[in-house]
Amino acid sequence: MRAIIVGASGGIGAALSETLAQRGWQVLALSRRGISPAHENIVTGFIDICDEDSIAAAARAVGEDHPPQLVVVATGLLSGINGVQPEKTYRHQSMNAFQTVFQTNTFGPALVAKYFLPLMPRRGRAVFAALSARVGSIGDNRIGGWHAYRSSKAALNMLIKNFAIEQTRRNPDFVAVSLHPGTVDTDLSRPFQAGVPDKSLFTPQRSAAYLADVLANLKSDDTGKTFDWAGQEIPA
Repeated sequence: MRAIIVGASGGIGAALSETLAQRGWQVLALSRRGISPAHENIVTGFIDICDEDSIAAAARAVGEDHPPQLVVVATGLLSGINGVQPEKTYRHQSMNAFQTVFQTNTFGPALVAKYFLPLMPRRGRAVFAALSARVGSIGDNRIGGWHAYRSSKAALNMLIKNFAIEQTRRNPDFVAVSLHPGTVDTDLSRPFQAGVPDKSLFTPQRSAAYLADVLANLKSDDTGKTFDWAGQEIPA
């Protein structure tokens, strides 16, 4: 079984690469930094999801000889790049924030799908997943704020639904899902962990183990949906 992890140098991406490798997957770990956990089942490669040419080149390197049964986009951006910070009110919205956040959280994963979905099997179970967030749920939004981040993840969830519909026509056993990894102790969440109970703050390894279990138990009827780390569906 072959898996591709995009964003494998990040906290969750690295942990998920290692978890899958330990479970017997052959993992191609792709990232802009070109680093990944050391494991005999992991091969490291380069990708920049903000550069379409880089995504296309990574897909060409994968080729079609060994179709990946699993592709996971484990990238995400909340703050810290180009001065971006989560907005507390619509008055703080800016074009810079929307462009920066959407480029990583929405446009990048969409282009990964453009180039990697054609490499996935036409028969049998295959899964394409992307890390989303509970705050991307419109139905679950009760406090507002974080405009660019919320909307980028909501848009990602819509793209996943689109991919699910289109790919099911090609392979009835194909599954596309968005995944909420929980609140994980990574660079993305670290500035915003105040008030998070210890029991609700996951290590990357713990989150990765949960996500690997969710991925392993997905059925064809789950395609197009969003699930949390416990396998519970999150409303759109």
